[in-house]
Parts: sequence; C-alpha cells; structure tokens
Amino acid sequence: MKQILLLLLFGLLIFDSQAQVRCEYSINSNWKFCKGDIDAASNDARWENVSVPHCWNIDDVMDDELGYYRDTACYKRDLYIPGSWRDKEVFLVFDAIGISASVYINGQLAGSHTGGYTAFNIPITKYLNFSDEGNSKNQLFVKANNSYNKDIPPLSGDFTFFGGIYRDVHLVALDKVHFRMDQYNSQGVFWTTPKVSNESAELNLKGAFSNSFSRTKKVVVEHVVMDNAGKEVLNYEKKRTAKGGESVSFDCKLKLENPKLWSPENPYLYRLISRLKVDGKIVDQIENPIAFRWFKFDAENGFFLNGSPYKLIGASRHQDFATLGNALDDAVHIHDVELLKEMGGNFLRIAHYPQDEAVLEACDRLGVLTSIEIPLVNSITESEAFFHNSEIMLREMMAQYYNHPSIIIWAYMNEIFLHTPYEKGSDELAHYLHSTNQLFTRLENIIRENDPYRYTMMVGHGGGQIYSDAGLINIPKIFGWNIYTGWYDGKSSNIGKTMDKRHDLCKGVPILVTEYGADVDYRIHNFDPIRFDKSVEYAIDYHQEYIKAFKERKFISGMVVWNLADFSSETRNETTPHINSKGLLTYDRKPKDTYRFYRANFGEEPYLEIGSKEWNFRTGQQILADNDFVEQPVQVFSNLKEVEFFQNGRSLGRKEVINGIATFNVPFKQGENRLLVKSAFKGYDVADQASIKFNIVPKVLDDPDLPFQTLNISLGDKRFYTDYKNHENWLPAQEYFPGSWGYVGGEVYKMKNTKRQNFGSDINIIDSDMDAVYATQQLGIDEFRFDVPDGIYALVLHFCELSSNVKRQNLIYNLGSNGDNTENNEERVFSVTLNNKEFISNLSNNEELLPEKAVSYKTTVVVTDGKGISVKFDAIKGKPILNGIQLRKKL
Repeated sequence: MKQILLLLLFGLLIFDSQAQVRCEYSINSNWKFCKGDIDAASNDARWENVSVPHCWNIDDVMDDELGYYRDTACYKRDLYIPGSWRDKEVFLVFDAIGISASVYINGQLAGSHTGGYTAFNIPITKYLNFSDEGNSKNQLFVKANNSYNKDIPPLSGDFTFFGGIYRDVHLVALDKVHFRMDQYNSQGVFWTTPKVSNESAELNLKGAFSNSFSRTKKVVVEHVVMDNAGKEVLNYEKKRTAKGGESVSFDCKLKLENPKLWSPENPYLYRLISRLKVDGKIVDQIENPIAFRWFKFDAENGFFLNGSPYKLIGASRHQDFATLGNALDDAVHIHDVELLKEMGGNFLRIAHYPQDEAVLEACDRLGVLTSIEIPLVNSITESEAFFHNSEIMLREMMAQYYNHPSIIIWAYMNEIFLHTPYEKGSDELAHYLHSTNQLFTRLENIIRENDPYRYTMMVGHGGGQIYSDAGLINIPKIFGWNIYTGWYDGKSSNIGKTMDKRHDLCKGVPILVTEYGADVDYRIHNFDPIRFDKSVEYAIDYHQEYIKAFKERKFISGMVVWNLADFSSETRNETTPHINSKGLLTYDRKPKDTYRFYRANFGEEPYLEIGSKEWNFRTGQQILADNDFVEQPVQVFSNLKEVEFFQNGRSLGRKEVINGIATFNVPFKQGENRLLVKSAFKGYDVADQASIKFNIVPKVLDDPDLPFQTLNISLGDKRFYTDYKNHENWLPAQEYFPGSWGYVGGEVYKMKNTKRQNFGSDINIIDSDMDAVYATQQLGIDEFRFDVPDGIYALVLHFCELSSNVKRQNLIYNLGSNGDNTENNEERVFSVTLNNKEFISNLSNNEELLPEKAVSYKTTVVVTDGKGISVKFDAIKGKPILNGIQLRKKL
C-alpha cells in the first residue's frame, strides 16, 4: 500500500509539473473574412466563413485582367479564453500575414506588424476578459494589407505579393516566468557550435527569460542534450535570480566528445531540451534540434563540408501552389523538400523571403543545406524607414530561424540593380549606389554581430560590373550570381565563359550560381529546339550545358536551379500567363523532364524513367506515304549505365546512358504504343513503362490505308503543342504541297521591339487558355489548303491580332526586350472565302478582331467532286493573318 501511495504521489507530481509547461495550440478554424476596410462590428453581407491559412488572391492573379487586389481585408473570430489563464502571460502568434497587419482584441489595438514573411507575436493578456467560471468570449479582429508601400520591402519582384493570413495562428499561454517572447518572436534560446571536429564539438547556449511577477523569483535554467536514441549526452543547470518584471540573460559552454556529424548523407540530429524551474517545478520548456557540422567556402576550391570537398546542387523555392496561393498546409511545404531530396538535391535556396518553418524542419531532418534571405529585391527606397524595416526583417528572420542546423547562409539582397531609378552617369545614380552600400553594410554588420559562424551572401545579375562599382561584392562573405546565358541572352554553350568572368570579377570572394533556368511549358515540344520556344527539349539541352560547366569548375561552390517549381507571377504573360514556368516541377508539383534530368544525374537511388510520360497521346505526319509509322525521339532518364528500349514487345536495342540521358528514335504506330525500358542493377531489373496513343497524319490525305481523321495546326512556329484540357494535339504548320495540306504565302509573325525570340508574341491572350497557339501566326497568308477526300468536315479558324496600340511597359525581368512593347499596328481588314464562297466578310481589327483577344469561327464544310478544302484570305487593308486552323472529319 505504501508503494502504491508513493507511485500515485509521483504520478501527481509529474502531472503537476507538466501542467505548468506552456500551453500552445493553433486557432486556424472559425474565422470570418471580408475584403475591404470595414469595422469588426459590421454586419456586411460580404463576411464569409474561412479557415486559415487563407489567401485572398487565388483567383484574381490568374484572370485576364491586369493587376490583382492589393489593399485592405479583414478577419475576425471569437476567442474562448479559460479563466485559469488569468494568471498567465497570453500571446497571439501569427506565423505570417501579407504584408502588414493590425491586431485588435475586444476593440482595442493590441499590436501591429510590418513585413509579410516573418512571424510576430502580440501579448494580449491585458486586453482579455476573464470569467471566474468556464471560458470567456473575446473578439479577435485583424486588418491585413498587401498594398505597395515604398518603405516596405519588397518593392517589386517576379512573384506575386499575395494577401492574407496565409500561415498558422497560435494562442500561447505561459507561466509568468518564461523564456523571452519579445526578441523578434524567437524562442528565447540560441545555440552555436564554434568548433567541431570528428573528435569533439563545442556547444554554446545563450538566451534569456522573463519574470512577469511583481516579486523576485529564483529560477533554475536547465539544458539537456539527447542523442537521436533518447540518451542524455550533455546537461547543464544553473540557478539565477530574477527581480519582478526583469529579463535575465544566460549562457553556457558545453563540450561533446566524438560527436555524430550531420551531413546530407547522414542528417544526424541531437535534441536540445531547455527548461525553467521555479520551486522544483518546470514552468517553461522548449525543444530545438542540434547538429554538429563544420563548413567552409573557398574562392578557388569551392565548398567543404566536414573537411571534405562538396558540390552544392539544388534549387530555389517560392512558397505558393496552384489553387492555394501561398496558403499552404505543412504537408505541401514538407513534400517540396522531399521532392528536392529525391532528385538528388542537397541545397535549397529559400527565395526571396523567409518561408514556413516546416520547410526548415524538413531540411534539418532530410539533410538539405539551405540559404535564407529577406525580400530586398530589384531596388531600394532611400529612406530611413525603408532601412529600418529592412533591419527589422533581418533581425526577425535570424531570431526565428537561428536554431536550424540546415542553414549555412544568411542572405539579404537579390538583383538590387535590376531596376535602378536613375540614369546611368547621373549624380542621383551615384548617390543611389552609395545608399545601397550603406544599407547592406548595416545589414552585414547585424549578421556578423549575431552569428559569426554562418556565411553571408548577396546576389547579383547580368555582367555584374555595377555591383563592383557600388562596392557590394566585397561586403558579404560569399557572392551569388543569377546567370541566364542561353535564355535571356547568348548561347547556353557559352555558360562556362560567363562563369569564368564572374569568378574574375569577384577576385577572391567565393561564388555560387544562385539562379539559372529556362521556361518549360510541358505542353510544348520541339525536335529542333530554339531559345524561347518554351519546349521541354530546349530546356534539357540548356541544363546539360550548365551542369557540364559546373562540374568542370572547382571554384563554383554550387548550382541552384531557378526554380524548384513553377510559381505565380501575376504580371507575366507568354504561353503560361501569370506563371513563371522555369520550375523543374509544375505549379501543382508534377515532374517535368528537367526534374527527371536532375534526378538521373544526382539521385542516389537506382533510377530509370521514360521522359515526357504525361505526353501520352501524340501525333505526327508520315515522311513517306508508304510508311506505317512516324519516327519521333524519346528520351530516357537514368543514373544506370545502359538502357534497353522495347516498343510493343520488340527491342529497339540498348544504349549507353550519357549525362543521365539515353535517346531512342521510336517508330510510333497508329494507335496504342506500349513502351518499356529496363536496365540491370545488382542482379535485378530496374524498369519503367508508358502507354502512348499515337495518331498518324497521312502524308497524302486521301490515302485509303490511313483514313484522314483530324488535324489541329498552329501557324507561325515549329512546335508541337498538346492541349490536355481538350485532349488535342497541335502540329506545326507546313507549306502546302499537292495531295496534302498547308499554307500558301505569308511569313512568320515576329515582335518588333525585342531581341528575345524570332517568332510569335509574348502577350497574354484574352479569352483563351491556348496562348501557345494564338500567340503565333502566319502574317500575309494567301490560302490554306486541305486535299481531303469527299465528305463532311468541321472546320475552325483561329485568329488573334498580335499587333496592338495598347501601351504595355516591358517587365524589367524580361531581359532582352526593349522597353515598350507597343507595336503601333495599322488597320487590318480582310475577308475569308471557303471553297470560293464568302465565309467571313471584312474581318477588322477595329471591330471583331480586337487586339490581344482570341477569336474563332467554326463551320461545317461539305467536300464533293474531289475538290478538297480551300480557305482563301483576301486583303482589303493591311495583311491577312491566321493563327490556327482545325479540321475534323464528321462523315
């Protein structure tokens, strides 16, 4: 009985101790939202029920109307506060609100925050109502605003500035003795590892706690370090005295013998438990991961981890996702890091702002080294308010992410001279360059004072001379370069020379290639790819050149692809309007061939996959009329030595895998083509398969052995386009020859004010998702012919006036364009006849053929007497145009 009583007493003591530890939980449900600046008490019918994370720009950033809602919106919900919290310190913690916020409790302003990418907390105890019995009802009201403010970074950027309470919201109730919460929403405990080797590791701990009682308290500060098996390996305990209302700092130095080192191959984490005790009871407790590793960047020899040379390879990441904006659950953040790791990435550039802590937690656990940065992008404002907000953002980022061992770089600038507000050579520009130097020197000093053990980085673009002239290159410990040789300018085969020039410019400063990439619209293929065609094939060629140059140069510490996934950029146009499509993954995280390429080159697990598997229905035209196949190349991605390819059970031979790729010319048959690839690995086969339905377009359209069915033709380019939504394949146009089909006369349309691409336009086409079809055209076309057999056909003509008087200022990140894209178009009027009968009369760009808007006309054609189909374009004013044409046999 005595033993039972002792056990019960011990159990009660444990329960009592744990009851004193902080209470924290999310309050993501039961919110109401209203767009606009309204009062909390308003009964406005626009209030809608939502949960957070929530974003108010999911739809308007994807429509055809330029711009999106950047203004005030309001949130509210009821808080039910336990009466037992009367003697607690209660905080609201917002993980992020875009871009600024004011928080009210029961009608009183409790606090505000500036900056859309870091967390903040607000003490709310004094604003709360408490009940002696049960819970008391309190009202929480939040005004958020994502509008432009010249004093709040970022000022501009190639990404969307979403509004909303887009990360979690928490209620936290603490004992009056607790780790400090007022240090930029840090945990109040920070660790560093000044010296680490295989034999031993130093661990320094520092922090502070607060005593909110009115009387003095004796407090025990305790730290315990556990290995990943739960065994205690280090401990520290010290008594401190805190006067009423006082905050007390603490620090200690510990040493661990024979530490297990953290690396991407073995991300070994220790666990730090920090406690505060008063009168023998635990009153506050927090936990952090700890890792022991050491690293070095060298200007000539690259990056070293734990004493060994190490190539950093990975990607940058934006935080948004299709249909969600940036209101993501933790699982999406974590899955992104898992996808990066799966492709062989060991580095993540968290760009261009701090992201959800779930990202860093995943990097710690999976072994992905990271850099993280504040949103100083494109330009600055020369004001003390802008400087102050930049500093606060940096201090918040460091305080909140300090204890993540995956972070090796603090960064604080990206392409700040992409948009300089003054003319070259002016006194104003000289002052502007001086101001940037002053700001970044201040930020650099803040980092070095608070964390002397990690590296600092700024990121430049272009030739880089302006960064040298401004004296920026020698401020940080390393310098990053965003390089797009072969995309915005030049040829990708020259990337090695570009890297060498940046190395020479930096003169002893270690460098990273922090961005490189090419747009990839996975719907577009081109077997003779050219720059800016957005094809899968061009991007693969581009990335091969970069990886080759990277591997050949020791001084390049790492290569960071732009970007891990496609992301929202509302001001962008082109084939994927409002999306930057340089991602290795689509906006909803489906792999592109570029992702497969990196996995084949850097993935650790045996890997073999057929490229462009999603292109599972294809088309092509016979080369010779008596062929029963159409030959097209298929790339296979693998990290194995050799691949054998099978089509419908027949081997097409074996090929060596070179740089992660083996290419097979596949003779596709009409109908289903079953593809199989396999390779031997350690006594077993690694295999992949795909099923491709192929439609052969006959060379001669009246071929009885291959009856004509359908044709979708895009004019003005050489690309294959797949409309997955409507399950249609589009072929590039050809010049007409007898017995077949094609255009007669005209030329490929090309924008006037650009050096970027030699075909088509980069505008957003209104009222269509088929921008790839409507943004190219045959200009000055005379006729389009189909020498089809007699029958009944559905015919569709597609037009879009690409020349426009609409004033459209070129986007600053569209390097290679010459400012204003206005074409100054002249009046265009033409008529269309169908088999010598009037079909469309006086089609005018002053009437129905409005600039930048998709227009289509569908009709039925009856073909008799072997005459086929002739569509003629008769000019009245200007040159006739045709963007696309479709023909389908009905009977």
